[in-house]
Amino acid sequence: MPKLTRLAILDDYQGVALTRGPWDRLPREITLEVFRDTLTDVDALATRLAPFDAILMMRERTAFLQPLLSRLPNLRLLITTGARNRSIDLAAAAAQGITVCGTPGFGNPTVDLTWG
Repeated sequence: MPKLTRLAILDDYQGVALTRGPWDRLPREITLEVFRDTLTDVDALATRLAPFDAILMMRERTAFLQPLLSRLPNLRLLITTGARNRSIDLAAAAAQGITVCGTPGFGNPTVDLTWG
């Protein structure tokens, strides 16, 4: 995988993404940009995201389907918060050489929340 230099964090409407992780562990050459709004227009999304080679998306708020992915030539890594995300066209991502990964979830979140 080519070296990553630009990371977009999408749909952080609460403005908390940068407080929820060890972002200081990222190499210094990686530039982070947080977007708090959600764009649904494919043209606007493609224009906004074209320069990024890595994107962290907040679950299913922004869909990464073939019409958008095909317009993101720099994208090499797509990260989703959660183990699965139905708004990602995995076949289109694989065809473009985009690595897709997600964070693990809990097996019984309702129980964990009840105990918490």
